[in-house]
Formats: sequence, C-alpha cells, structure tokens
Amino acid sequence: MAGHFFRYPRTMTVQEIQRIVEQWAPPSIAWDRDNVGLQVGNASETVQGVLVALDATASVVSEARRRKCNLIITHHPLLFRAPRAITTGDSTGRIIQELISGKVSLVAAHTNLDFTQGGTSFALAEALGLERVEFLHRPYRTQKKIVTFVPAGHVEAVSSAMAGAGAGRIGNYDHCSFQTMGTGTFRGNELARPAVGKHQRLERVSEVRLEMVVDESGLPGVLSALRRTHPYEEVAFDVYPTENVDPAYGMGIIGVLRRPVPLRRFLSQVKSALGVPSVRFTGNAARQIRHVAACGGSGSDLLGEAVRQGAEAFVTADVKYHTFHDADGSIALIDAGHYETEYPVVHAIVKRLGNELRELHRKIPVRAASSSTNPIQYV
Repeated sequence: MAGHFFRYPRTMTVQEIQRIVEQWAPPSIAWDRDNVGLQVGNASETVQGVLVALDATASVVSEARRRKCNLIITHHPLLFRAPRAITTGDSTGRIIQELISGKVSLVAAHTNLDFTQGGTSFALAEALGLERVEFLHRPYRTQKKIVTFVPAGHVEAVSSAMAGAGAGRIGNYDHCSFQTMGTGTFRGNELARPAVGKHQRLERVSEVRLEMVVDESGLPGVLSALRRTHPYEEVAFDVYPTENVDPAYGMGIIGVLRRPVPLRRFLSQVKSALGVPSVRFTGNAARQIRHVAACGGSGSDLLGEAVRQGAEAFVTADVKYHTFHDADGSIALIDAGHYETEYPVVHAIVKRLGNELRELHRKIPVRAASSSTNPIQYV
C-alpha cells in the first residue's frame, strides 16, 4: 500500500546472536570435554554491542564495558571445567564478578569453531595466503537421512521447506532429494481428522517417498519444517544414520601457495603474516614449499595426515620435542605459536557475524577487542 514500509526490529538477544554463531559452528561437533556456549550472563538480555576476543581477560571485560558492548564472544572458554568455587581470590572469579556486575554476557565458541568450515584453521590459511583450501582430516559422520511420505501434489512445498531449513545440502549443491512413487495406506479412528478420505475407513493414497540428507545439528529445524508444511494430521517419517563424510566439518586444512618458495622464505612469510618475531621449526631451509597443511592451536596430532597428503610444510603450535623428531626428513614442521595461529579467527568471527546481522537489518556493532594480548613474550 502507498506510503507503507516495514520497520525491522533493531534489537536481538544474547541467545539469538549465540544461535547465529552456533549455526556456523554447532556445539554438537565440539570435543566432549569442551565447554562451549553461554558461560556467563542472561540469554534473554538485549545486545547493545559485541566484542570478540581470543580470551576473556580482565582487560577485555574492561574494554567491553568501556565500549558499551554487553556481549563478549571468545574462542577460549573462561570456564573450561566446572569450578569448585567462584570468589575474588583468583583471576577467573574476579573476571566473572566483573561480567556480572557490568551485565556483560560471555559466549565461547572453541573446538566447534576449530572444526567447522571457515573456522580457526581456515582463518589461519587465509592469513598465510593459501589457495584451494580444504579440510585436512574429515572424521565426522554427522549426516542423517530423513525419509517421509507425501501426497504428490504437496511434494514441492514440503521439499522446499525442508531444503530451506537445511536439508538436501551435498557439497556445492542444495535442494538435493530422491523421490519415488508408491502407495500409502492408513485408517483413522473415530477421533481422526484425515486430510484425505474419511476416518474409520481404510484409505489407499498415491504418495511420494521423499529422501533428503541433513546435518545432525539441523535435524530439529528440518523436522519442524516438515511438520509445518505436510498436509497430514499425523506425519510419518524415518531418520537414519549415514556413513557420509560431512563436508562442512573437519580438522586442520591443506592448501597451496600461489607459487613454490624455499622454506626459508616461507618461514619469513609466516612470521610476517602472523606477527610473530620467531618460530620453531625443523626442515631443510632450501626445500621448495607449495603444499601447506595447517591447524590453528595445538594440531600436532594431525602431523601424520599432513605427511600422507603430501604437504611439504605443516604450520601449527604447541609442538613437543619428540614430534619435531617425528617430522624430521619428511615434512617441514613449524610451530608459530598458539596465540598467533588462532588469533586470525577473531576477525573471521567479526566479519561473519557482522555480515549476518546486516542481512537481518540489525544495527548492532561487532568489534575485535583491541586489548587482546598474547600472554607469551619473546626475547
């Protein structure tokens, strides 16, 4: 109608922003012993601003309060294990007190962010200038297959709704399904209100068997879409586990440099890209490097996979003495620091969350913390 416009709501709660992050990095893919999600605060609080950091330090909390950001998103959990007490006698207790007194909520996205497409290792790969990047190791078998039975005239509506909720995504394709015709039978009791036929009479209906895959984390939403659009009073469906490798989740990355360079030059590129004054490494400094594997943070367990996939160099952190021995002669192993290899994900979070909020027409500022500091110093 003339002169009419829709005014988008400009506010979002902590829980709604947390949901955006977790659609990208589902908690279900995090390590069992990890602690991700809302750590401190009120899920229903309206968010004024978001500050993103690697760690929830006292200086980061102080910056959030100063910049009027009442939600902090960190990579590392403040509460990794259940505390036995929360007091001002230790730094964690003091930080929690500051968060609560300042009405600042804290959300952590840790190993779920490490293991998702575009997450920690992908941000590291971008910083290193790698191309054709893909997961180094894909252990996840989280996909399910949903099978349901739909009257032929309703298949398009049901399949589209399920696809819109996340079903039918395979690699670079979406709306993937398989459909076969068949005959469904049913008889409703005296309380039934069937969409087809009459109650207390055996009905035979032409139906389509509709099959679509979905990530485990998206299953509730897809089932909700199915129930919402299916015409039957009682919706029949089956959910099966699959052995499909889930392309959206994995560990570490492998990619290529635009052109081969000697290891000594690649080491200089790593230091410059990550802002680290020195690195620990083993390998022939004259060897040409083109294929590079990487894992932000502690990724030494992926060394064997990097070797098997033909990487000439592996960039990670927290490498033990004996692991350097294991790599010697087969691959250049580079320890570039835990903070340095994970910090690029802070800007990845800011960029992704900022883009999502703009698409939703929410004017909520999302900033990288300027007070984030590496607790390790170099001399």
